[in-house]
Amino acid sequence: MADGANAVLMGGRRREPTATSGAPRRLRGDALLAAVAAVFTVAQLVFVRPGMGLGWDETVYVSQVTSHHPAAFFSAPRSRGVSLLVAPVASWSASTELLRVYLAVLSGAGLYLALRAWKGLFPVRVLATAGAFFASLWVTLFYGPQAMPNYWVAIGALVCVGCFLRSWQGLSGRAALWGVVAGAALMAWMRPTDAVWVTLPLLVLVLVRRRPLLLLALVGGLAAGGVEWVIEAYGWYGGLGERLSRASEIQGGLGWNVALDDQMRSLGGRALCRPCTGSMPHPVVTLWWAVLPVVAVLGVVVAVRAGRATRALIPFACAVTAAVPYLFMIGYAAPRFLQPAYALLAVPVADALWHLVRTERGRWRPVAAAVVALALAGHLTVQLAVLVGTVDRNVASRQNWARAADELHRLGVRPPCLITGHEAIPIGYYTGCSSGATSGNNENTTVAEIVDTARRIPVATVVAPGGTPPGYARSWAPHRVGDLSVRVAPRG
Repeated sequence: MADGANAVLMGGRRREPTATSGAPRRLRGDALLAAVAAVFTVAQLVFVRPGMGLGWDETVYVSQVTSHHPAAFFSAPRSRGVSLLVAPVASWSASTELLRVYLAVLSGAGLYLALRAWKGLFPVRVLATAGAFFASLWVTLFYGPQAMPNYWVAIGALVCVGCFLRSWQGLSGRAALWGVVAGAALMAWMRPTDAVWVTLPLLVLVLVRRRPLLLLALVGGLAAGGVEWVIEAYGWYGGLGERLSRASEIQGGLGWNVALDDQMRSLGGRALCRPCTGSMPHPVVTLWWAVLPVVAVLGVVVAVRAGRATRALIPFACAVTAAVPYLFMIGYAAPRFLQPAYALLAVPVADALWHLVRTERGRWRPVAAAVVALALAGHLTVQLAVLVGTVDRNVASRQNWARAADELHRLGVRPPCLITGHEAIPIGYYTGCSSGATSGNNENTTVAEIVDTARRIPVATVVAPGGTPPGYARSWAPHRVGDLSVRVAPRG
């Protein structure tokens, strides 16, 4: 068993026959993976409306590269990867529709390349099923066309781990090493700390087994993707330790905190569950989340018995370490945080599903196949139902920001201008204004600076329903904008 349990310790490299031998078969395999990616792209455009406005975090990332809006405050945990990803479109066009289509096509291409990184490790049918499972999750469909980092960390994780396994078993030579570099760099480019958690098992393994080329590829990729973040830490935050400390503070202070229930509450379509209160979603919504690790473990068992333990154990281990900080170290939840774990678990899950519906000789198990098909149909129905509700809520909330911006324009708050107070960042983006905060996670100005700015350009403070205006704005003219109160500074 060259790829059995001993392979983890011995680093076995014996080449095994694969299901993709022969040019026609390779082409059919590529076509199947491409079809999964194409359906994923189309589904994004159908279910996540291209006209859906930008979300809060998106406005931060996009504003860094667009010439149509002032750059919003960029807090310590964020990385520039998303801003650079959207720059080819956002740098010259203010069209949200164009940006959504661009990201949907790009995310489909990314899924195709990530699945191809695993060819030769598992049959193509397993890889296509893994891609379809991951792509059909509501959180994947929802965030695929958005300017957010987590989907791209997931794609980088699939590329990095798949190419790592190919190199570990001698299947692709130097090409696999470059794939490791690219996957690690993409993850670090998007979220450096997530990249470290994902690659932790890989780093331990290459250190224990003394595989210097793989170690160099991993470390080189992480360094290439994270160097800008590190340089920025010393330029803006006083050092890497200070930036990490500030990032931890913004995230509520990292430490032991069981967030399993928070993640389950967020599965009903809550983009951010902070504070994560309220009732749990209906059990039918959370059932897949409870079943997922069980089926993944079954996939590992199947792989061990089939003599390919390494190919299942390594992605499973990377999925576990990717999930650890978001399940046990923060006090809130967002479904997108676990996308890298879902992507990596999809491979052993798909392997387990095929084991359930077919015998080792390739014969179908009719009863098992029918049960699995019904379960997957129900799962897809639930995912799409949650997705539709999530999209509707987000479209409505982003339209509220657009309406607030229109009303502010009517009140004379036009670029160049400054917005402070409640939801200042997204409202400022939609209005075309800069945004400012004197306290909190996005603190970037002072009261004196705001008062001085009001003498030169229009300034407005937004007050949440039931809130009170800050001291510096209490004498400013009050206005109602929907359920919000807006105070506009006098000019002159």
